[in-house]
Amino acid sequence: MTTTAPPPAPPFEFFLGAHHPAWLETADVPLCVSHRRLTGRRALPRARHRWFLDSGGFSELSLHGGWRQDARTYAAAVRRYHEEVGQLHAAAQQDWMCEWDVLRKTGKTLKQHLELTVANFVELRSLAPDLPIIPVIQGWTSVSYFQCVDMFDKAGVDLTKEPLVGVGSICRRPRLDLPVMLLADLARAGIRIHAFGFKKAGLKIAHKSVVSADSLAWSYGGRHERGCSESHQRENNCMRHALWWRQDLLDHITDAQRRCP
Repeated sequence: MTTTAPPPAPPFEFFLGAHHPAWLETADVPLCVSHRRLTGRRALPRARHRWFLDSGGFSELSLHGGWRQDARTYAAAVRRYHEEVGQLHAAAQQDWMCEWDVLRKTGKTLKQHLELTVANFVELRSLAPDLPIIPVIQGWTSVSYFQCVDMFDKAGVDLTKEPLVGVGSICRRPRLDLPVMLLADLARAGIRIHAFGFKKAGLKIAHKSVVSADSLAWSYGGRHERGCSESHQRENNCMRHALWWRQDLLDHITDAQRRCP
């Protein structure tokens, strides 16, 4: 009797969230930096390692109720980062988050957010097909996330053919069961996933389902940690603390992989 081994889990890559663009020049690890931190700068850092561009969408929609930059302007910014910063691994599209606080701020329905997300990616792909801008699946329930997948498909975007696909609106959830199951279902559908801002506890469980993830949680937690030197009182802007937090996360994931290969 022969048995078929399950497909191996994809190699996992973690992009450490960073407030400070200057870290791109000095950090020895892959970073995730927001467009909001880079836009408008005359001089840009030169990346030491490959990095991930976050669109800054949650802040943009929460503060302003919509995107102030159109797709053409955003595509031009991504091109500048690609050329001047270098080593750009991927850039998130201008997606529309689906947390209820964001929906209240924009005044739009969840379905409209999905439609706007798909339309934005289609426009960005037409404007800059050579740039590594990735689509992002949005939603709130499992049904709405797969509705977004169907919308992409109807728009001519086969997410199973994309090298990387983001999954948004999963980082501010009080419970992990839905996002963990969602990521597993999307992975089984053949989608290579980047989990935006997913919790450390969630990644310990869902690491087999995702190709990559990012998080700035080290900084939020660092607000309550005493500074490791006299130069700062707290750890929320400390690279040493950020790198320790990253290594602790990767150690936990390695341990989880060893326990459940």
